[in-house]
Amino acid sequence: MSLIAELAQQYIDGQWRPGTGSWDIVDLDPYTGEKLASFTVATAEEIDQAYRAAERAQPAWAATSPYERRLVFERALRVVEEREEEILRAMTAELGGTLLKSAFELSLVREMLREAGSLALRAEGKILPSPVPGKENRLYRLPVGVVGVISPFNAPVFLSLKAVAPALALGNAVVLKPHQDAPVTGGTLIAKVFEEAGLPAGLLNVVLTDIAEIGDAFIEHPVPKVISFTGSDSVGRHVATVAAGHLKRTVLELGGNSALVVLDDADLDYAVDAAVASRYLHQGQICMAANRILVDRSVFAEFSEKFTAKAAALVVGDPGDPATQLGPLINSAQAEAITGEVERAIADGARPLLHGSTVGTLVRPSVLTDIPADAPILRREVFGPVALLIPFDGEDEAVRIANDTPFGLSGAVHTADVERGVRFAQRIDTGMMHVNDGTIADEAVVPFGGEKSSGTGRLNGDSSIEAFTTVKWISIQHGRSQFPF
Repeated sequence: MSLIAELAQQYIDGQWRPGTGSWDIVDLDPYTGEKLASFTVATAEEIDQAYRAAERAQPAWAATSPYERRLVFERALRVVEEREEEILRAMTAELGGTLLKSAFELSLVREMLREAGSLALRAEGKILPSPVPGKENRLYRLPVGVVGVISPFNAPVFLSLKAVAPALALGNAVVLKPHQDAPVTGGTLIAKVFEEAGLPAGLLNVVLTDIAEIGDAFIEHPVPKVISFTGSDSVGRHVATVAAGHLKRTVLELGGNSALVVLDDADLDYAVDAAVASRYLHQGQICMAANRILVDRSVFAEFSEKFTAKAAALVVGDPGDPATQLGPLINSAQAEAITGEVERAIADGARPLLHGSTVGTLVRPSVLTDIPADAPILRREVFGPVALLIPFDGEDEAVRIANDTPFGLSGAVHTADVERGVRFAQRIDTGMMHVNDGTIADEAVVPFGGEKSSGTGRLNGDSSIEAFTTVKWISIQHGRSQFPF
């Protein structure tokens, strides 16, 4: 039995079991269309069981020495390293990611487990002075209790662990709902790793289900204090609205419409390499991908010729073949949607420098330019292998175009003058900017998050401590207070 078929179950209170919903979700290989597994969805009752199990298990875990909690993450890292080949095969099969992409994601997973282990020791309190004689103010940083995590399909192992691992390390329990297109790699695989690492039962629960079955039960449930969601801005807005109605905190990592900007003094060959990788890695199914590539008009002709040639040469095909650079999109609906986006943009007046064909879920790269300023494609996230090349005249216009989007997640700028690049980056309304690099970057110790419609809050490092803990004030009167009556 394959790892995916083995793990296509619910994981609740330390028990592997089928769901009891009235329908099944079929987990398909996006490249071959082969059925990998199927699972019966969890019901709202099973959501309740998962949250209640987490609620029961969490107090003892919070009382456990952080040094003991850290050991779980050290063991989890060893499990990942020992089962790396099996995990990589499962990622390629379920997600359609190339071997290169899967290996890159797994390297981020290892770093996140290492960082989570250190977070267990870093939830520091404070002692603050008081204007009241004899009084001492202590601030204790405590786990919030139970965290609900909803993760996406595009980098599901890492993006699930990005919230799950820090939340657990800081003394919380977690209920995880992965995307239905990545139920194993985004969910039950993680449960299996922590089970083998010795995480006590009930602390991590994974429910495989869909909103069509449970509605908003995952968000509305009274147990979780924080909901961490990674996905589209439209769903993120709904999550935020529902959570706010129940006075829950949210951490939202949403879509992007990143700009990679090439200034007139940039190293063009290097900038082309960065732009192609930033646009087409994992077929463009990355929130940080460079949707828009802005190039100074003085170098636009040369850049666009080199960029288009490199994009045209990318190898598209079987993600299990080491030579493949672009695999399939996650499903046929997404492939059809991206193909339609390209056709609409061309109908609206965009000029194709490269017009990629679509066969099944394989979508070959497209490169568009001369895009009308009011074209919808310029202002929304394009989750596929489509590059938009946009010329500009001078830095001020580049800043205006880069900021002309509802999103603000990532971005990059290329220039021979590093400090010029930093000054430019400071003018872009985005959570992250990279000078002389690609737009796709995530480091376990650096705050990650966006502005505008790209989300709220930050994760990684100390930002995860803020996200998954709360502060409690305890004052001590060592003398005697004076009361007004």
